[in-house]
Amino acid sequence: MTQKQTLKIFNETQVRTIWDDKTEKWYFSVIDVVGVLTDSPRPRKYWNALKTKLKKEGSELSQDMGQLKMQASDGKIRLTDVADTEQLFRLIQSIPSPKAEPFKQWLAEIANDRLEQIQDPELSINQAMTDYKHLGYSDAWINQRLKSIDIRKELTDEWKNKGLQEGLQFATLTNIITKEWSGFSVKNYKKHKNLKKENLRDNMSNTELILNMLAEASTKDISEATNPSSFNEHKTVALKGGSVAKNARKELEKSTGKPVVTSINSKQVMKIENQNKKLKK
Repeated sequence: MTQKQTLKIFNETQVRTIWDDKTEKWYFSVIDVVGVLTDSPRPRKYWNALKTKLKKEGSELSQDMGQLKMQASDGKIRLTDVADTEQLFRLIQSIPSPKAEPFKQWLAEIANDRLEQIQDPELSINQAMTDYKHLGYSDAWINQRLKSIDIRKELTDEWKNKGLQEGLQFATLTNIITKEWSGFSVKNYKKHKNLKKENLRDNMSNTELILNMLAEASTKDISEATNPSSFNEHKTVALKGGSVAKNARKELEKSTGKPVVTSINSKQVMKIENQNKKLKK
């Protein structure tokens, strides 16, 4: 079974999804969907209450749903309630929301788009570009981000080929790489940028993305060259890969006199860009 997590955008709000090649279905984070439909600041609490209500009414909907591992807002991989498209259509009927009909149309479009993307993988890339454009990112940044996704996949494929497990082992090595090149653990990096649920890489500058790509590409190349067999050896490789990017970061900072890793996040960048556009008019 091959599963790939991705983000879908509904009205500029991210919804975590997973495509399962075996079942050929999309699975959506129920918590994210509830948050979209209700605008509740505590969608998990809303969902727990709704599950209790459905059970009392004799509905087996929540019991039919499963759980899959998804990346949480803190970057960690956790099991979360998920629903396929058919189950979501049934769930929406239980949630009074003015967004219900637009959300149903959105679900139908995703199902149709996936059928087309299976025939033409290039459409998946185009969809990602469209999603980022809707969020306000520049074309230059989007190109870097898509390249970073490709490099990240090459690294995780290398880890899988070496027998490492997704979840804790991937997260541990990623944290080592990030801390080595940037000086921040993933958690502290997000805190530095004042992020909560947002994806860290979606809030990196072009230069931060480039150095992060260099660190991950170097880690992959070193792994292929040295063929580590134990997890401790993989940790050493991660340190070496991160160190390549760290040296580049230090050289750049020495030349510019400015830190590469900044506290600026995407919202701040877009706000500045919008202000500059208004001044030019």
